[in-house]
Amino acid sequence: MQEPANLIAGAWRPIPGDEIQSINPARPREAPLWSGTPRVGDVDEAVGAARAALPAWSATPFEQRAAVLRRFEQICKDRADEMASLIADETGKALWDSKGEAGALAAKVDITLDDSPNAGLSRVGGFSFDAGDTRQGRCWFRPHGVMAVIGPYNFPAHLANGHIVPALAMGNTVVLKPSDKAPAVGQLIASFYDQALRDAGAPAGVVNLVHGAASVAQKLTTHADIDGILFTGSWPVGRRILEGNLDHPGRIVALEMGGNNPMVVLPDADPRQAVIEAVRAAFVTTGQRCTCTRRLVLHEAIADKLLPAILKAASNVVIGPPKADHPVFIGPIISGEARDAVLASQHVFTNAGGRVLLQGRAIEDEHGGFYITPSVVEVDRFDDSAEAIESGDAGCDIEVFGPLLRVSRVSNLDDAISQANATRFGLAASIFTQDEAAIARFFHEARAGCVNVNTGTAGASSKLPFGGLGHSGNHRPAGSFSLDYCAYPVAGLIERSDAAALPPGVTLEDDWLG
Repeated sequence: MQEPANLIAGAWRPIPGDEIQSINPARPREAPLWSGTPRVGDVDEAVGAARAALPAWSATPFEQRAAVLRRFEQICKDRADEMASLIADETGKALWDSKGEAGALAAKVDITLDDSPNAGLSRVGGFSFDAGDTRQGRCWFRPHGVMAVIGPYNFPAHLANGHIVPALAMGNTVVLKPSDKAPAVGQLIASFYDQALRDAGAPAGVVNLVHGAASVAQKLTTHADIDGILFTGSWPVGRRILEGNLDHPGRIVALEMGGNNPMVVLPDADPRQAVIEAVRAAFVTTGQRCTCTRRLVLHEAIADKLLPAILKAASNVVIGPPKADHPVFIGPIISGEARDAVLASQHVFTNAGGRVLLQGRAIEDEHGGFYITPSVVEVDRFDDSAEAIESGDAGCDIEVFGPLLRVSRVSNLDDAISQANATRFGLAASIFTQDEAAIARFFHEARAGCVNVNTGTAGASSKLPFGGLGHSGNHRPAGSFSLDYCAYPVAGLIERSDAAALPPGVTLEDDWLG
């Protein structure tokens, strides 16, 4: 593994120290995987390097920028096992889950460079038309400029990469700040970009890396010389980013901030399908996906049939070391603090009248891993009011980022949709039914950016947009729509004749021209 370092203008700058330490969640008693002491002052130099590289990179023909991304794609393929192993070590993801993330890095290049009719390039390729006998109208797209990319820990490679690839494709330069909980993965992906750019002889500073926690993130996202912020993380942090940029209305800010996602099950749903997807979507990646099902809305006619099966399946998921030889569904949660927060939420819901159907608990092993079992709590109603949050109601609208599922019962479709929408978030929602009329209503009325039928909330196609509304995002979906927030349209009128007409009330004599 490369020593901890920032990447600025193509040069790696070591950052010795131990202010930030990356701990293997499965073996926290061992030496840190990565440790370094960030330098806030490096943000200025990284942004300056990105600014200096911007004119040459944005003027590079698209085909050449695409070639750099194709080289990056090949590096990702060649080193996929290395990346997957590091993701498993640093985040605690099961190896099969980590391999899926590592494989998504190369796939993002294919999707970004896809020029088929429904792909993203079709929307940012520009167009022209005849605006008159001698006049042409034209639209073309320009990069925003220097883009700050703030990465999360749950998908430390894939989600940061989902911003960087389209940003580079459109001619932007980048400063990446990876999560301080997964810095080694962030540094590894930056090294992949560095190699691809070097191989192509690209300008130094097209991709830069600065490590750090809140102070570095604040410095970067409020820097006077950036043009955009591409962020994946929590609503409280996203809110601070918005507040810090109120005086910069022209700065593009794309936010993806998690969810309190509902899954609705109606009486005619396939019970086996519903049980499998409820358990998978609620607890995959130890409940640390922003699309995980947090709220299960069951029709009372099927609840007594499904709940025992869901509880039985959830209590039997295999929890263990990410790299175990036997099949493991989930590994440890990211940290001891994260585990404590989930268990504390379970306690709060119980004290507020929630009924614990499956008790979540910490699992201790010889390595001190941060393992936690799934939890299921039944509540009377979901309630997104401020009063419910303030009073600590068991059905209040908070996102618990871990393997905790809350359940409510409803008597009809109207109430099911109402309960699904009882959230300030709006990332993902799903419904399980065979009723086409119910499906049509759910498509129309579910307030979420990703709406699924007979499949869980967790999991998305990169060929579709990905993002939400409310506290989940600000209408800047990623996925196949990531190119849209990486460039802006410019309109032009081009006149080919010299027959400019004098408007009423204006006189011009030819001899005035000399």
